[in-house]
Amino acid sequence: MTDGRFIRLAETVRAPQRLMADGKPIVALEGDTLLVALLGSVGHLRHSEFGDGVRSGFCLMGACQDCWVWTEGGERLRACTTVVREGLRVTTEPLEATWPNRT
Repeated sequence: MTDGRFIRLAETVRAPQRLMADGKPIVALEGDTLLVALLGSVGHLRHSEFGDGVRSGFCLMGACQDCWVWTEGGERLRACTTVVREGLRVTTEPLEATWPNRT
């Protein structure tokens, strides 16, 4: 069962990679990008910092700045070019210390 926008139809025999997104466990497959893992499990990448909508990536090749997510330590990652790894912990909302105040 998936709540995501992506549904895997092939390449299902690659090794699973367990990671956490916003404190919830998700499973991707070895070689997947964070974009694939999040869109397949969560359904979106993050919420827009300029409005109330969700973001799901745009260019899918690391050029547009639309797929930023963060590690729990505050490091910014491009979801479309970052390959998942076992134990990775990401948040789709920036830490207050690393992002300007939205108010």
